[in-house]
Amino acid sequence: MKTSLVLCACLLACSLSFAQTATEAVQGAHTLRERFLLMKSKSQSYGDYKVIKEFVLDGVWKIVTDSLTAKDAAIRAGQANVNGLKAELSKTVAALNAKEKSMEDVMYASTHITVLGIDFNKGVFLTVVASILGGLIAFVAIVFGRMKLQSKSLSERNLAVSALTNEFEEYKHRAMDKQTKLSRELQDERNKLASMRHS
Repeated sequence: MKTSLVLCACLLACSLSFAQTATEAVQGAHTLRERFLLMKSKSQSYGDYKVIKEFVLDGVWKIVTDSLTAKDAAIRAGQANVNGLKAELSKTVAALNAKEKSMEDVMYASTHITVLGIDFNKGVFLTVVASILGGLIAFVAIVFGRMKLQSKSLSERNLAVSALTNEFEEYKHRAMDKQTKLSRELQDERNKLASMRHS
């Protein structure tokens, strides 16, 4: 009887110590792997089998389920955050594309000019305008030079005509004087002849 009482006391002490050690897997702040290893190491063995109390299995299962639920919630929150970031990124990319398009339009407008519906590069337009203005200035200079030459030629012609006119007037005046002188001499000769005939 004494042996059976000692045996019962040993069994009771053993089962109490097993209950305390197996419940460590359910209590305390351990990772799932640590809980599993605690549950495995503190449980009794029966041949190749491990004897684990049902409440310990239920506790570990609840902890695993809670951990998985928390991880699922964290994954869903992370996915929502990722989706929000993706939406924000797409908005930012759209805004950036719009700004780039606007900058391209500004750059294009700063380097191009539209004249009479024709789009020109400003450098080409300035070259064309400078060429046209240079051509016009050269044309005006040529016309002005020709007008000056013609004016000079006309002035020389006028001087020549004036000199010829003066010369002609002088010649005419001398010729008139000569004719008048000859007419007087002729009249004098006639008068002499007439007076010789009368005498």
